[in-house]
Amino acid sequence: MLSNRISRYFGKFASHSFSPKIQKIINSVYVKIFNIDLSEFENIESYPTLNALFTRELKVERQFDKSPKTIISPCDSLIMEQGFVQNNTALQIKGMIYCVSELLGEALENEYFYTNYYLSPRDYHRYHAHCDMWIEEVRYFAGELLAVNRPSLLKNHNLFIRNERVVIIARDNKRNRVYYVAVGALNVGQMVVNFEPRVQTNTQANISTSYTYSEPIFIAKGEEVGMFKMGSTILVFQKDYTPFAHVGEKVRFGESVGEFTD
Repeated sequence: MLSNRISRYFGKFASHSFSPKIQKIINSVYVKIFNIDLSEFENIESYPTLNALFTRELKVERQFDKSPKTIISPCDSLIMEQGFVQNNTALQIKGMIYCVSELLGEALENEYFYTNYYLSPRDYHRYHAHCDMWIEEVRYFAGELLAVNRPSLLKNHNLFIRNERVVIIARDNKRNRVYYVAVGALNVGQMVVNFEPRVQTNTQANISTSYTYSEPIFIAKGEEVGMFKMGSTILVFQKDYTPFAHVGEKVRFGESVGEFTD
């Protein structure tokens, strides 16, 4: 697919280390174009490739509410849409529904609440656990790599279903199943899942696969789950959840965005 080839070529460029002088110019142009705030990160000369800049680590650990009841934002992002699943459908953006079972590989009850977090090219590209998670399965769905920004969401039906994605299935503190989805996008050279190196995204093979764990993998709230090598989208589906944050609101990783209900 053309979008996948473009993304692979961009990924090769972004992972190439140029001379320090040229690399500083490339990094500076990127930072200026997207108005990136590096106050929480290393200085611009510290990144030997554009990918290193994309996937930059925080210099200082962010503080967040440790209460098991509180849900934090998994990433620096914009909440593009949220609401309850209705008849196995959810919104990718207002007025544009898609089939949840086609996204996840299984249908969900109406009790599930979803939140769509959009990471722009200027955002911190690592994503974290929004609550304590006991991971039971990972599903990789091969697909296209279309842009996931607002114009693309308004234009392309079933965008999340068409795009490459990684679905993480886990149990939360209440033993309910939670679905945590990393959606690929144009120019995302790769999605990385830290605990499962067998997941290889945006490859020419383009084959869907899944991995299950007889002993669930525990990831604590706030712990890093993985990263995008460019901006993209995280979708979270969970039960017994009341949001604090609203559609159209910018949120930061670690910020309290909701809570589990009793």
